[in-house]
Amino acid sequence: MAHHPTKNLLKRQGLAPHKKLGQNFLVHERTPRRIVDLAGLAPDDQVIEVGVGLGALTRPLASACAKVIGLEADSGIIRLHQQQQDLPANVELVHADVLKVDFADLIEPGKRLKIVANLPYSISSPFLFRLIDHAGLIDFAVVMLQKEVAQRLVARPGTKAYGAPTVLLAACARVEPLLAVHPAEFHPQPKVDSLVIRITFHPVPAPVQALGPFDRSLFTRIVHAAFGQRRKTLVNGLASNRLLPDKSLLTAAIEAAGLSPSVRAETLHLEQFVALTRTIDNLITRSP
Repeated sequence: MAHHPTKNLLKRQGLAPHKKLGQNFLVHERTPRRIVDLAGLAPDDQVIEVGVGLGALTRPLASACAKVIGLEADSGIIRLHQQQQDLPANVELVHADVLKVDFADLIEPGKRLKIVANLPYSISSPFLFRLIDHAGLIDFAVVMLQKEVAQRLVARPGTKAYGAPTVLLAACARVEPLLAVHPAEFHPQPKVDSLVIRITFHPVPAPVQALGPFDRSLFTRIVHAAFGQRRKTLVNGLASNRLLPDKSLLTAAIEAAGLSPSVRAETLHLEQFVALTRTIDNLITRSP
């Protein structure tokens, strides 16, 4: 039988891991402690934890830093902790969906967010895009992801795993793998391996600084459009997004960036996407 304490606690409370919420609870103490050690928190830090669950990661976080704000979408889990009073005093539980919460509301004046998350894997992609959109508000995020998703974030151009998240994240952060986690560490056991990664937004990594200034929202549109239909050539992928009024202008912009209109998105490096953003930006600015 798997992990009696976790299973029994859930059963006593009339709770079960939600398939819809993609819940998998960490059940071994050593893994959460290791994650907290690797996160490298300072004693006066305030940390946002996403997905409190049964508190396996919350407790070691609370003992490592000044305050933990735990975001939890499952009202049953919130109720369990309120009844049991089983979390340390420096933990503030917030019933909230991380995909809807206003990140700016969670920040202390003059500070940036430090985020630690054992996410339901069903929301990992939209969560990563939210981090990218709020890059300026975040110090770092230590996130547990499905191994395949984590590997996509550090993929090289020309590989199948390379995609929009790879490029968008590389344009604002550094990604490093911290810890591999086996399915046996969870209840229920997921069918996949997991990987804890650290995404550092601030201080701005040197490769990001080296890109120089460019229109971030246009860049995001271009990257999404380019990868939106991977089998299409770059010019056809971008044309369907109507970035420019006609295809000949678009072809000219692609060529001005030193690229061939017939290349495919997955062969382009980050710097080439930035160059393309600048040439398209120039044409948009000049067009009447």
